[in-house]
Amino acid sequence: MSVVSEITLVASNGLRGALGELVPKFAAATGHKVTLDLDVMAVLKPRLDAGAFFDVAILSPELIDGMARQGKIAAGTRVDVARTGLGLAVRRGAPKPDIGTTEALKRALLNAQSIGYPKDGGSGAYFLAALERLGIAVALKPKLQPFEGAGTIRAVAAGTVEMVGIGMGPIMNEPGAELVGALPAAFQTYVYFAGGVSAQTKAPAAAGDLLRFLTAPAAAPVLKAKGLEPI
Repeated sequence: MSVVSEITLVASNGLRGALGELVPKFAAATGHKVTLDLDVMAVLKPRLDAGAFFDVAILSPELIDGMARQGKIAAGTRVDVARTGLGLAVRRGAPKPDIGTTEALKRALLNAQSIGYPKDGGSGAYFLAALERLGIAVALKPKLQPFEGAGTIRAVAAGTVEMVGIGMGPIMNEPGAELVGALPAAFQTYVYFAGGVSAQTKAPAAAGDLLRFLTAPAAAPVLKAKGLEPI
């Protein structure tokens, strides 16, 4: 008879939609209880640095590799999980501008009355970098509004801003928002996620099973539906 374990999974908020669907399936299949601890990586990192408990972590590859070097991630458990590109979103039902070409993208952004983006995390920095490459960062500065964490996508859903630039994962997980489209390839940057099992876990078998479940081929359709690309 298998031992039922309780597992804490610490993960980036960009995985919220996928984990919200996959983790209950894992729990139903195994009987293990999984507690989700989700936030932006800029918030999770200092907590983990200070010794916050976890059994499994899914964060940026840089953070996971750093934790492995510190002995916080068990040797041989580090895996690539997924990546998500940047997209634009509007409030559900609002008109969706064309962003399929460089000129169309510039026009859509310049015509927007207000544009939200994540204050913390990789996707916000990448979005601002894309505006620089487009050559419209200065012109858009008065329209840009930073938000913390999940507040970014909620802002467009509530109509606080007309448009947001953020990772595809949060867009696909917000029923009040609608995807306009991914940024064109020339301006696209991906946020990557990697995972690992804690070196201090009391349930290494169950923790490893969870990470394998989330990276198995059967999980790929859920990841894709939530704006993520399996690696």
